[in-house]
Amino acid sequence: MLILAIDTALDHCAAAVLDIDSAAMRAEETLSMKRGHAEALMPLIARVMRQSGAGFHELDRIAVTTGPGSFTGLRVGLSAARGIALAAHRPVVGVTTLSAYAAPIVSEDRTSPVISAIDARHDHLYYQVVSGSGEELVAPQVATIADVLAAARSGAPHLVGNAASILADRWPSDAVAPVAVDTRAGPDIAWVAWLGAAADPAHAAARPFYLRAPDVKPPAKTPLEPARTAASQ
Repeated sequence: MLILAIDTALDHCAAAVLDIDSAAMRAEETLSMKRGHAEALMPLIARVMRQSGAGFHELDRIAVTTGPGSFTGLRVGLSAARGIALAAHRPVVGVTTLSAYAAPIVSEDRTSPVISAIDARHDHLYYQVVSGSGEELVAPQVATIADVLAAARSGAPHLVGNAASILADRWPSDAVAPVAVDTRAGPDIAWVAWLGAAADPAHAAARPFYLRAPDVKPPAKTPLEPARTAASQ
């Protein structure tokens, strides 16, 4: 089984091709960027596919991150994944950014809980807590940093995500310190691929995983001026 994985949710643009049968990455590439995902993604996918030696018709599935993350970045990745899936007549599955962050830590079968944290700005974080075995302890949600810290007093966790250092810097002095702080701009694209391979297409829809409304909203419509008549001219 060949999986094409795509991630544009945060401050990087990444793609990879995973060969499940040989348990190996055929090709992968990650570019750090805050903007420009739309321009960079398709050439990046083309390079990764060329390096993998596979054609789009040989793919068995496309996996894509669904968020939380940048609203613009998410749309870019999801649109590309859906377009490729439609053209290649292959299923597309969604993988949350929070679960992709936690996956490599959970795979090591550690005992500490894992807190995946993404900067949601304005002193808020997107976060999720899972046990060392991957069992969900706190469902994905957006909360103030103070609330996240309060929820993390049950034990020494492994912090991961682009907001891991934000949490660590404000960790309460009277709480057990984190066992590790793993700050990453985005999740490992290889784990997006592995999670995509394990996902059930019937329950892993490739649609945006929004935990709150966008910060920027379209301006309110202004009433149209009445048409000027000949008498008023």
